[in-house]
Amino acid sequence: MSLPGPHRIVFANEKGGTGKSTTAVHVAIALAYQGARVAAIDLDPRQRTLHRYLENRAETIGRRAIAVPQADFAVFTGDSIAALDALGEDVGADHDFLIYDTPGRDDDFARHVATQADTLVTPLNDSFVDFDLIGQVDAETFKVRRLSFYAELIWETRKKRAMTTIRDARREMDWVVVRNRTQHIEARNMRRIDSALTELSRRVGFRIANGLSERVIYRELFPSGLTLLDKGHLGELGTSHLVARQEMRALVAGLKLQMPAGAAAAQREMAFAADGASVQA
Repeated sequence: MSLPGPHRIVFANEKGGTGKSTTAVHVAIALAYQGARVAAIDLDPRQRTLHRYLENRAETIGRRAIAVPQADFAVFTGDSIAALDALGEDVGADHDFLIYDTPGRDDDFARHVATQADTLVTPLNDSFVDFDLIGQVDAETFKVRRLSFYAELIWETRKKRAMTTIRDARREMDWVVVRNRTQHIEARNMRRIDSALTELSRRVGFRIANGLSERVIYRELFPSGLTLLDKGHLGELGTSHLVARQEMRALVAGLKLQMPAGAAAAQREMAFAADGASVQA
C-alpha cells in the first residue's frame, strides 16, 4: 500500500536502453545531497545495474576515504508480491524516499510497484519506437490513435488513487515522462514527437520533463559509482560535463519532489550551487 512513509519514486519502462538506471542513481544521490534519507531497490536480479552502481559507490567511498552522500540499497530476489512489499517496508523504514529501478521488460513486480508509486518516472528515448510503450500513432498523420496497455494501466491506477486519497491517506500519483536523448533526432521528427506527447499527456495527465542527452560521461562514471554531482572527486571537467550536470539538476527540479523539513541547507547548496562558469547547452 502507498501509505504515509517514504515517498516512493518508481523508474519504470518496459523497454530497455532508455536510461532508467542512470537516471534513478543520479536522482537518488541528488536527493541525498539535499539532506534526504534515500533507499533504493533494484527489481532486476540479473542485471542489477542500480545495485551495482551503488555498490561501486560504496567501494569508492571506502577506498578513497571520501565523504559523499550515499543511498541505502538492496536487490529484490523474492518470488511474490508479499515478499516485495516486505522488502520495501524493511528497506524504506526511516527513509524519506524509496526508489525502485525496474527491469526493461514486462514484469509483474514492476507493474506492482508502478501502481504503488507516488512519483512514477518513465524515461523515453525520443523516438516513436519508445513512444509505442505509452501510445500508438497513425502512420500518416502521427496523431495518437490509442493508449497502450501500459498507459491504460497507469491511467486506471491514477483514477482509483484519486478516488481513495482522502479515505485511506494514499498520495495521488504524479506521472512524469522524461525525454532522453533529445539531441539525436532531426527537427521534423522532434516536432512530431512533441505533438504526440503533448496530445497524450492531455489525455492521461502525465507531465513531461527533459532528461539526459547521450553522454559518454554517464557510462564512464559507473565503475566508480560517482555521479555528476560529486564535485571535487571527478577531476578536471570539460564543458560537456558541466552541461550534463546542469541537465541533471534541471531533471531533478522537474520532478518537483518535496524535500523533508530536516534536509540540510548546506548539503542542498553543495549539490545545486551554480558552477563557476555560465554554460549553455
